[in-house]
Amino acid sequence: MPDKPLTLAAVTGAHGVAGEVRLKLLGEGLDALKAHKSFNDGALTLSKVRSDNKGGAIARFAEVRDRTAAEALRGTALRVPREALPELDEGEFYFSDLLDLTVVTETGEAVGTVCSVENFGATDIVEIEKPDGKKFMVPLTTQAVPGWDHSTLTINPDFMD
Repeated sequence: MPDKPLTLAAVTGAHGVAGEVRLKLLGEGLDALKAHKSFNDGALTLSKVRSDNKGGAIARFAEVRDRTAAEALRGTALRVPREALPELDEGEFYFSDLLDLTVVTETGEAVGTVCSVENFGATDIVEIEKPDGKKFMVPLTTQAVPGWDHSTLTINPDFMD
């Protein structure tokens, strides 16, 4: 897990004609993104970034010269190495730490895998995909998710869909 890169934003498309891109911000938002200048193992160098005043950002990368190049980045995740991020305090975690974990019940029954972690304002939510492809969501509370480690997330069966 320590060497797994973390995604801070994703390119959603071009902005204007001069090579700027629109970003969907993930995690801690614009301030977390501004703390880094290089993304995707040095493939993208951030020259400028500003808020779009809608919860996202507008960015310019040194390697992107025009709208065509900006459009080609659509869907690109902006990743940084985990060691480039601040140390976590006790009880803190990155959403990416939970992605792809095997999900089991407290009795060890296999449920599926964590496919997404979201926060819609109230609490963190894990989305779990069952082997049949169906998905369901569980609040990331100690009542619903008694715990997890580097390979397994344990849920209370009362919260299964």
